[in-house]
Amino acid sequence: AQALLVPQELTTVRVQDPRVQNEGSWNSYVDYKIFLHTNSKAFTAKTSCVRRRYREFVWLRRQLQKNAGLVPVPELPGKSTFFVGSTDEFVEKRRQGLQQFLEKVVQNVVLLSDSRLHLFLQSQLSVPEIEACVQGQGSRTVTDAILHYAMSNCGWAQEEESRP
Repeated sequence: AQALLVPQELTTVRVQDPRVQNEGSWNSYVDYKIFLHTNSKAFTAKTSCVRRRYREFVWLRRQLQKNAGLVPVPELPGKSTFFVGSTDEFVEKRRQGLQQFLEKVVQNVVLLSDSRLHLFLQSQLSVPEIEACVQGQGSRTVTDAILHYAMSNCGWAQEEESRP
């Protein structure tokens, strides 16, 4: 009967709201909002909201692969340059692919133990800053960096949550 009292660990991760940054310039790119809500002890912040671009997902996957040994890391949606159809359609397909990627990653205990994943999902540190933090060269520990970010934008994350 004791087992019934243990709440199911749930992690919801959504990739939403693709936005073009630097529109109209040669270095424009699309980034996506990653909204995470969880009751899992694995995560420092229970709710978080960050923006990431595809290139950062590619970096994340490579790092996870490096550290996961033989554990297979989920695939990312392709980098198709010969895309037929509208840009919106491409962005939407990519959004779905990125969401599926993260959904699989956060279900995997081995991948969840990688602090790069946590900084990617729960702080707005850049890739070099994540690397520095993980190697202990940043000004904050991994947990501090996440908590600092959570404090700075928790109002925003709360607001996200209350919408239907």
